[in-house]
Amino acid sequence: MSGWDEGAVYYSNQAQFTEASSEAEAAAASSTASRHSVLLKFKEFIRNFEKEKNVFPYRESLVNNPKFLVVHLEDLLSFDSDLPSLLRSSPSDYLPLFETAAAEVLAGLKMKVAGDSGEMVEPQTGEVQILLTSKEDPVSMRSLGAQYISKLVKISGITIAASRVKAKATYVQLICKNCKSPRTVPCRPGLGGAIVPRSCDHVPQPGEEPCPIDPWLVVPDRSKYVDQQTLKLQENPEDVPTGELPRNMLLSVDRHLVQTIVPGTRLTIMGIYSIFQAANSSTNHKGAVAIRQPYIRVVGMEETNQASSRGPATFTQEEVEEFKKFASNQDTYEVICSKIAPSIFGHDDVKKAVACLLFGGARKNLPDGVKLRGDINVLLLGDPSTAKSQFLKFVEKTAPIAVYTSGKGSSAAGLTASVIRDGSSREFYLEGGAMVLADGGVVCIDEFDKMRPEDRVAIHEAMEQQTISIAKAGITTVLNSRTSVLAAANPPSGRYDDLKTAQDNIDLQTTILSRFDLIFIVKDIRMYEQDKIIASHIIKVHASAETASSDSRASKEENWLKRYIQYCRAECHPRLSEAACAKLQSDYVDIRRAMRQQSNETGEAAAIPITVRQLEAIIRLSEALAKMKLSHVATEGDVAEALRLFKVSTMDAARSGINQQINITPDMANDIKQAENQIKRRLGIGNRISERRLIDDLIRMGMNESMVRRAILIMHQRGEVEYQRERHIIVRKV
Repeated sequence: MSGWDEGAVYYSNQAQFTEASSEAEAAAASSTASRHSVLLKFKEFIRNFEKEKNVFPYRESLVNNPKFLVVHLEDLLSFDSDLPSLLRSSPSDYLPLFETAAAEVLAGLKMKVAGDSGEMVEPQTGEVQILLTSKEDPVSMRSLGAQYISKLVKISGITIAASRVKAKATYVQLICKNCKSPRTVPCRPGLGGAIVPRSCDHVPQPGEEPCPIDPWLVVPDRSKYVDQQTLKLQENPEDVPTGELPRNMLLSVDRHLVQTIVPGTRLTIMGIYSIFQAANSSTNHKGAVAIRQPYIRVVGMEETNQASSRGPATFTQEEVEEFKKFASNQDTYEVICSKIAPSIFGHDDVKKAVACLLFGGARKNLPDGVKLRGDINVLLLGDPSTAKSQFLKFVEKTAPIAVYTSGKGSSAAGLTASVIRDGSSREFYLEGGAMVLADGGVVCIDEFDKMRPEDRVAIHEAMEQQTISIAKAGITTVLNSRTSVLAAANPPSGRYDDLKTAQDNIDLQTTILSRFDLIFIVKDIRMYEQDKIIASHIIKVHASAETASSDSRASKEENWLKRYIQYCRAECHPRLSEAACAKLQSDYVDIRRAMRQQSNETGEAAAIPITVRQLEAIIRLSEALAKMKLSHVATEGDVAEALRLFKVSTMDAARSGINQQINITPDMANDIKQAENQIKRRLGIGNRISERRLIDDLIRMGMNESMVRRAILIMHQRGEVEYQRERHIIVRKV
């Protein structure tokens, strides 16, 4: 047997290598087989999923709309329990497979068509976009971490910015600059780019120059593109912890989801949590190669209904029954008003107005496309320390959607919308302000009188038309701002002055005043009995302030009111009855007649105009009162209460203050004339003096204080003197 191994025969353990290679082949084959089996499952799901007997929703939806298909993950789970978990764990692998399956099913469902030569050929089918939706609860934007990367996530928020639409390449056509050989390279979806090979595959012939490193040139005309847009999603204002800045997340939408969203829209999105290399990160983080920015590639999107934007949208059967039982009580209106700011003593009519504001009237769309607002605007004007800001804070906590802002710290752009230039792409995009973020809720504006006039003008359109029109930096658009406005203001002199006319006390333009449905003048009246009761109430509130253990009861009560408001706004849209319409018409005509008579007597127009807007205000109040009782018809009783509220607020405000045409005796007229002469002699044109000091000087000269005050008031109305800060008087003309 010598020499048996001389003929280059070598020993090798064949079994070992066979096993290893077969494992690798088996893994590759099994992955191919599993992908193929998943593809078949997806196709079977689209073709054969039945919602009811002989109803195939996905197949019919695909035929009716071949561009995209909305798939519910719950349906997928009931069809095959493995498919949703595959989509959740590695969506970027299986979602393209799902889209391929949808395109193949669509091709099978379409009839053959006649080609150019007259023969029957298969119809051309484009790509089908799969949009996923689910009934699961969204996760918080703050909890998204590294463990979610490349997984399917669901989050909700409010869109604050939308970029322009760009073209994103899906396949890039390359050509070698040396040998001109073409090559097609796929692009990663979302914000990822294409991976271009470093070298060309061409084998040079003898004598031919080899292709250099990086020889590729991009041919843009032959590449394939889809539409892409980036959005910025911010946490809902009510979900942001106190003292924290709201977080925002970059979203990438493509194909049929582009240009469907404007800033201010509340969204719930499903998407793939991904990462990308920011364009300007290399300058900020030198050497930080492994740091990437997170973003979400959206694969499903739904707008959140305004009524269900806070808390769960669905109400349990027990809750609905409890709400209906509560609404059927006789004293529903009184109970709701007692729950409005219980820590504030008195101000019953203001509480009723705030309750009407929280429930709101019914929004109407007319056949010619005009939309009538259903939201109620309320202005509280009056002395300091009359709990105006407390009302605003209560509404901010109780309303389903609310934004609180202060007049001095708010600009026109901050309230409406601003155009901002993006740092990396240098293009302009739109960012919504407070009125846009509170769409479907309430905006509370404190220190309304401290706002600059040009900023106050910016909210005129938002208060009546309930839209915000923007034409800046080449961006022309209209944003929704269907909000109620609750504003608090002080008179120009700080306190409400009964010796002044209504115009001087309410130093706001007629244009903005007519947009408020109810205007309350809140005075700090000094009455011994009332002061005693208020002092006792405040001391009791401080002394018996509830401890942390019983806070849950108060929050539960507050949450119940919030849920009830939410339910009423979603389910009830009342209309006026015929009897109520007739009563309202006659009462409105009487109010107009009385105001005209008053202006004829005094010789000047009312500080607060009574126009058709005020008639609409009474209609909205009547509807809000009916909505509190879950009634679909506003009755005469509702109209009577709405008129009473209107009369104790806006009508009283219009009649408030001193009347110029007071019956003056000749002696009084002579005293006033003397006081005027002394004031003119005492002050030269342009001189300033404190009002108190001027009155004291004239009293020392033997004049009556009330005559001096009346003389100053008359001179102020004629424009001869004017008030400046801290009650200083300056003479303008003599």
